[in-house]
Parts: sequence; C-alpha cells; structure tokens
Amino acid sequence: MAVGGALGAGARYGVALALPTAPGAFPWATLWTNVAGCALMGVFMAVLDEARHPHRLLRPLVGTGMLGGFTTFSTYALDIRTLLEQGRAVPAAVYLAGTLLAALAAVATAAWATRAVLAVVGGRRRA
Repeated sequence: MAVGGALGAGARYGVALALPTAPGAFPWATLWTNVAGCALMGVFMAVLDEARHPHRLLRPLVGTGMLGGFTTFSTYALDIRTLLEQGRAVPAAVYLAGTLLAALAAVATAAWATRAVLAVVGGRRRA
C-alpha cells in the first residue's frame, strides 16, 4: 500500500507542477486531480467487481494506495480555508460543493460506463 501511495502522490505532484495554481487563483489542479482520481476509482472498482479472483492486495495497492495518494482531499480542505481567508466566500462555496458533486458524479459515471463496456466485451448485456 505504501508503494501505491508513493506512486499516487508522485503523480499528483506531477499534476501540481504541470498546472501550478498562482497565489489567489482558483485551485483548478486540485479540483481536476480529485475528479480524475474518483473517475479512476470508479473504473478500478468496476473492473475488480468483474474479476474472477483478483489478488487480495490489489484493492489496497491501487485503490487505497495509488488512488488515495493521487487524490488530495486534504489540499481541497486547505484550498477552501485559503479562499475563505482571502475573503472569497463565493468561490470557496462553489469549490466546496462543486468538487464533491463532480467527484461523486465521476466515480458513479465511470463505474457505470466501465460495467457497460465490460458487459459488451464479455458478451453480456446489462443495464
């Protein structure tokens, strides 16, 4: 799990370097990192659900480790605090609610789409 966490955190750091947030700017990199990580979690969990005998350490390695290290809800909370301290209550509220809604939608949509693709590829059709 620690190896997965290190890989995920390294990937998140790469995103932060590629999409730096200027002081006082909206934290887009954190938002998209969390949404992408949640979408990947939906894909991963759907694939694991369809696997016959996944290795018992695969879920903690990838789900908890890599994707847990990649997503950064602690930075999300810090970003909200920073926006509030800057007197930017409306962007803070939009970020607070928007990230949660986008993350939930991403995991649900990705899981649904992955299951649909797997059903077609596997010769089964499910709703």
